[in-house]
Amino acid sequence: MNILLIYPEFLDALWGFKHALKISRKKAYMPPLGLLTVAAMLPVEWTKRLVDLNVTKLTEEDLRWADYVFIGAIAVQRKSAQQTIERCKEVGVKVVAGGPLFIDEYEQFEGVDHFILNEAELTLPCFLEELERGCAKSVYKTSEFADVKKTPVPLWELTDPGNYASMSIQFSRGCPYHCEFCNVTTLFGHRPRIKTVAQVIAELNSLYDIGWRGTVFFVDDNFIGNKQYIKTELLPALIAWKQNNRGISYFTEASINLADDEELMRLMVQAGFNAVFIGIETPDEKSLAECGKKQNKNRDLLEDVKRIQRSGLQVQGGFIVGFDNDTPSIFKRQIDFIQKSGIVLANVAVLQAPTGSRLYERLRKEGRLLGQMGFNVVDSITNFIPNMDLNTLQEGYKEIMQYIYSPKYYYKRIKTLFLEYKPLKTDVTKNLRDIIILLRSFYYLGIIGKERFYFWKLLLWTGIHRPELISLAIKLSIQGYHYRKIVEMNVS
Repeated sequence: MNILLIYPEFLDALWGFKHALKISRKKAYMPPLGLLTVAAMLPVEWTKRLVDLNVTKLTEEDLRWADYVFIGAIAVQRKSAQQTIERCKEVGVKVVAGGPLFIDEYEQFEGVDHFILNEAELTLPCFLEELERGCAKSVYKTSEFADVKKTPVPLWELTDPGNYASMSIQFSRGCPYHCEFCNVTTLFGHRPRIKTVAQVIAELNSLYDIGWRGTVFFVDDNFIGNKQYIKTELLPALIAWKQNNRGISYFTEASINLADDEELMRLMVQAGFNAVFIGIETPDEKSLAECGKKQNKNRDLLEDVKRIQRSGLQVQGGFIVGFDNDTPSIFKRQIDFIQKSGIVLANVAVLQAPTGSRLYERLRKEGRLLGQMGFNVVDSITNFIPNMDLNTLQEGYKEIMQYIYSPKYYYKRIKTLFLEYKPLKTDVTKNLRDIIILLRSFYYLGIIGKERFYFWKLLLWTGIHRPELISLAIKLSIQGYHYRKIVEMNVS
């Protein structure tokens, strides 16, 4: 059996780093972790190929080679997924689809022969068994949650790691919180389900064996959902693994209460973590209460961020405008918080209601829902009727984005971060690729870029005051170039 695994294309977006990838000569940010994990669950005697449409084109030869096409996607890949399904049907190849995009929308994809919904560890085996018997159904779904201790190591050998800026790994599924605008708990539950240390180490070894030396993103929705286990088991194991496996660093997502645990932050830094994404959402207490973000309430969020930075972890942040309690003053408050916090990469979005979230159900009952979530290059659209005048909301959002990603204020935030950030000292070995990226950054940012004055000013300041952070200064400058290009091209 020939199996073609296809990963649909993402829209150009803030978090896609398309323009930054151009400077670093990479094709995509991360490979499809879910699809590669599914590949590892398929019979070993089947022949498998991966086509990541973010990296390469899908050819007629690819489709004619395949007996089955497996497509995995999330909502932002909807358009590309639909186009891919249509191409498959033109050729006559059977399509199997799964992933978050299809869980609540599968009836809208008429060209799919079989849907493997929810968690594949539970639904895929049933499909494979019935396929072998010649009686496979069109839909396989479950309300149960899988035991991730049985999840196999992804088939990384199907990828070319040189195409990607980062690799990914998953330690846990589920989140102990239940924010109104989030559907994670609907998909994966409240109780974090965790893999064993042996599983994580096996996955890291597999990445190391294919030659990966770089950033690994722990894609957990909340890495610290089970603090005790990661402090006593996982992080000590990562620290030990690091002694004989150099060149790997980590990035993850966590809740703001990470700032309360100095031991946890210290262990994360020692293990190789250098950045964490945190859902700040809003500095407004009423809006935090509205959306059920209880873990962010009654805190000094600004000081929390700085405490995490001082521990040796950069903070990236998620921010939202458009809550029912928001007034037009929220736009300046968001700008002020982002600038003072030194959160260099701030992902700001207008509130939307994803299918399966409590917000979606509330707005549906209130008659304010306009349909499914929409997607734009920058997140300025919404799928419900907001309390605030829509034009005011969208103009305020544009004001935030234009301000924080203008070179003057973006580079100012890098300096603010560097005044707090205390990374663990590491031995850094430069290679030819690093030198090429350095030279390309000089050209794109220091010669032809609109930000060239601020770029050279930052490098001069960093060289004098924080010379150990020069490499990070260049990396953040490259990422800022992407954000600025996206905002300039799509926000007006």
